[in-house]
Amino acid sequence: MEKILVTGGLGYIGSHTIVDLIENGFEILCLDSEVNADVSVINGIEEITGVKIAYDKVDLKNKQETQQYFEENQDIKSIIHFAALKSVGESVEQPLRYYENNVHGLIHVLQAVKKYKIPHFIFSSSCTVYGEPDSLPVTEDSVQKKSTSPYGISKQMCEDIIIDFYKNETQLQAVLLRYFNPAGAHESALIGESPRNKAQSLVPIITETAIGKRNKLFIHGSDYPTRDGTCIRDYIHVMDLANAHTKALEKIIKTKDEKNVFFYNLGIGEGVTVLEAIQSFEVVNNLKLNYELGPRRQGDTVAIYSNYEKAENELNWKPQRGISEIMKSAWLWEQKRSKNENE
Repeated sequence: MEKILVTGGLGYIGSHTIVDLIENGFEILCLDSEVNADVSVINGIEEITGVKIAYDKVDLKNKQETQQYFEENQDIKSIIHFAALKSVGESVEQPLRYYENNVHGLIHVLQAVKKYKIPHFIFSSSCTVYGEPDSLPVTEDSVQKKSTSPYGISKQMCEDIIIDFYKNETQLQAVLLRYFNPAGAHESALIGESPRNKAQSLVPIITETAIGKRNKLFIHGSDYPTRDGTCIRDYIHVMDLANAHTKALEKIIKTKDEKNVFFYNLGIGEGVTVLEAIQSFEVVNNLKLNYELGPRRQGDTVAIYSNYEKAENELNWKPQRGISEIMKSAWLWEQKRSKNENE
């Protein structure tokens, strides 16, 4: 049984990926800084899987703390590196915080990979590495332009660091997974998107508006050159995304290739506007949302969605859920989360 370290494992995608990994027979170590997540997430993971999670609080920005963790856990065979700050809007306001956290944390983990020769590494990247694309859908070979936000630039920098590092570590393998827009929750509603800080992503903002935590949903920009004037994104269900990590890990464990760094887009392959996402939520859950059109937000890309054929062909992965399943599961999670908060 491979022992897998999941960094940022209390986070949204990390927690769902831990569930998928356990269900596919992997042994998990989990660490998190708890900057934007809560340790109670482990209770949900354990209830779903029936497995006790080995968890440590570690801040990967702290080199000494990171080194000590790996010194004490030298039997790690694979790392899935989620730990990062991820809000586009917040990164515009706090660029230095994003660069320090996302880049320093990665470097400290890769130093451990080098020292202990950890064979397999999977990096949580983003479609923001493509910047404002010239054409759609985006493929792995699409030209990368400078990202429109410090968050995206930090992901571009991290990808470059990984590529440079693995040029000299030819016996080790890395996979860079470029997510589009993760959303939804585990069907049990025991885990979902639950940031400690104010939600910045569209779907949790929608559900928080529906439940009454927000008076109104503000749509950032209604004059974009799209079919209804709002931004277009590719929303992928978080459990489909989680399964892609398991498939990517299985690929590099089982197969050797002349290459040792692989790139995959993970999306559903079609674009949904902000207004269409809102309308989907309203239809699926038979609710009406209070929203208002507002000015554009700095750092937002006009439109982006994926071509995921490479992941389908090489990882045998394909998304199983669409926008309706995303909105239904997200609403069930929000209702359960809010009930627990009020008890």
